[in-house]
Amino acid sequence: MKYGICNLSIVPLRAEAADSSELVTQVLYGEIFKVLESRKKWSRIRLAYDTYEAWIDNKQFLPIEEENYNNISKQTPIVCEDLVDMVSTQDNQMISIVMGSSLNALDILNHEFEGSSVQEKFAKDNVINTALLYLNTPYLWGGKTPFGIDCSGFTQMVYKLNGYALKRDASQQVEQGEALSFIEESEPGDLAFFDNAEGDITHVGIIMKDNYIIHAHGKVRIDMLDHTGIFNIQTSLHTHKLRVIKRII
Repeated sequence: MKYGICNLSIVPLRAEAADSSELVTQVLYGEIFKVLESRKKWSRIRLAYDTYEAWIDNKQFLPIEEENYNNISKQTPIVCEDLVDMVSTQDNQMISIVMGSSLNALDILNHEFEGSSVQEKFAKDNVINTALLYLNTPYLWGGKTPFGIDCSGFTQMVYKLNGYALKRDASQQVEQGEALSFIEESEPGDLAFFDNAEGDITHVGIIMKDNYIIHAHGKVRIDMLDHTGIFNIQTSLHTHKLRVIKRII
């Protein structure tokens, strides 16, 4: 088994081994992974954080030893707290990194970081404060940064910054936590999941107080939540059908 680490700011992971293939998620600076399959230009990897599997360009990561991978995997994640920051290389070059980037492997990469980081678990009431940092971020299928994010990337990164791990996709996240019977039982920071006509979970958002929800739909936005689903304040239409509310924290 081979192992790797992302040494760049934001690297695309694709469904197939081609630049034209669908973007399914992103790997941020400092994230580590197992290499499941190697080809001349591409590798299929499994991210350590959420076990997501996809294809990465071989020019966009560095190999690491198994011992380093195992050591980092056992550590409490240390992540960049600011929307954008920088790390410096040994030859005094700068690499931009974004909020939620992993900082556990600075010594392995021989990089220095002087910015603000977090590694502790925060109280549940901090989840909404973090979510608001992404407000108006444009929707990007497969994205998980302040420059473009999808609905489950948004919930995953907000929870990560508060010290809690979520899977990558909404259909995976819905399997976590405890189901609530009614909206009235929910608290700010709980997750609401929504399905399509076939009954598949296709959307997720974070419940706020007073029957509001923050979610990524066109952009990270705040709408109303009722027993039917999400009510778009601008269009006065329901956009998503509520399936279940889950309590993770």
